[in-house]
Amino acid sequence: QVQLVESGGGSVQAGGSLRLSCAASGYTSSYYCMGWFRLAPGKEREGVAAIHTGSGNTYYADSVKGRFTISRDKAKNTLYLQMNSLKPEDTAMYYCATDAAAYHCRRGYLFNTGPSNYWGQGTQVTVSS
Repeated sequence: QVQLVESGGGSVQAGGSLRLSCAASGYTSSYYCMGWFRLAPGKEREGVAAIHTGSGNTYYADSVKGRFTISRDKAKNTLYLQMNSLKPEDTAMYYCATDAAAYHCRRGYLFNTGPSNYWGQGTQVTVSS
């Protein structure tokens, strides 16, 4: 049973930084796609960032490129999202997600293709102007 537990959300002023963490357990695949998507009221789900655990390739939405960095500590099986230069439009619930089908990994991936997807409970990020 795959479990993902996010932490690190909170409230910050515009221009500030936050780091999200996601502790993963129960995964048996050799390679998979891990990443983050976000949901904000009145907006569509947005794939923020993803990383292919085999190649290490990373993918970013245009809206966060240059400001957010996704990384993974393989030994701790923990995924991170470093968010800098935060903007009010980054306000959303952020979800850590994985997909056993690693070939799905790409820019803007929504982690919504089916039974190979898992995500955590989400962590709220609020950016005030």
